[in-house]
Amino acid sequence: MKIVFYSIHNFEREFLTRANKEGHELLLLGARLDRQTVELAAGADAICIFVNDDASTPIVERLAAMGVQYVALRSAGFNQIDLKRAGELGISVANVPEYSPYAVAEHTVALILALNRRIARAHNRVREMNFSLDGLVGFDLHGKTVGLVGLGRIGAVVARIMHGFGCKLLGHDPNMAPELERDLGVRSVDLPTLFAESDIISLHAPLMAATRHMVGAEAISRMKNGVMLINTSRGALIDTPAVIQALKSGQIGFLGLDVYEEEAALFFEDRSEQILQDDVIARLLTFQNVLITSHQGFLTDTALGNIAGTTFLNLNSWAGGERAPHELTGRA
Repeated sequence: MKIVFYSIHNFEREFLTRANKEGHELLLLGARLDRQTVELAAGADAICIFVNDDASTPIVERLAAMGVQYVALRSAGFNQIDLKRAGELGISVANVPEYSPYAVAEHTVALILALNRRIARAHNRVREMNFSLDGLVGFDLHGKTVGLVGLGRIGAVVARIMHGFGCKLLGHDPNMAPELERDLGVRSVDLPTLFAESDIISLHAPLMAATRHMVGAEAISRMKNGVMLINTSRGALIDTPAVIQALKSGQIGFLGLDVYEEEAALFFEDRSEQILQDDVIARLLTFQNVLITSHQGFLTDTALGNIAGTTFLNLNSWAGGERAPHELTGRA
């Protein structure tokens, strides 16, 4: 079977090659899937895409016209593909629902700690032989209230870690596991209450119509002055211009992002020799209390191995005429 992989990065080549135990013909492309690059899938039985690839309606239709019958996602999220249209055209789609909740959860906590204790700023000072501690005052996490929007696999791990710090925990998730309240004392609340009572807010929700820009001007107005906001989920969960206004006013005291709404045009590439065209992220980078990483929360050897393994488990099942374990649309 011939499989075209889009958005391949050097850090994942070894893991994918090792997981290809059935000897499929692989074409590993650095290019993102879009209207121009879709033609590179000609002659392929299946393609494999990543978080910022574009598998919207016209591209799915073109894939079907070229005979592509399967789309494997190297991600848990699937907002990058028109699932409904893919199903109508007979294209099977499968994702990787879990690769390492610990990887993303631990990165979330790393952002919280780094922001609170001004680690990046302190490191830069020391490199310049400036050993002053002025402006580096943080706060004890112990006793602070952490609000978690989404308590699935990743959010639940964050809850356990923050419970270990002695934090009070609020959660908003219609399917919150009962043991989170029993074992960790997570109090289930509505979003307005979570926004109003939390010292730290961390987003772990999927991106859908109901959650797009869930953190906008109205939501921010409910938050404590100086709140810490963390997003390691999907960039479009927050209205970035509204967040910038809140940073300017001091309503948001700390912002940690591993995702960004317009990241597809920026992340995963070395753009150090280019002129930054995105005025929004350029403004974010001017704040001392903002820390941005380029969607690296998943980037551990454990997670990469699991992503590759599950991707080929799905592909091999489909190639063998079986329903893939994590199929989102396809064979009944």
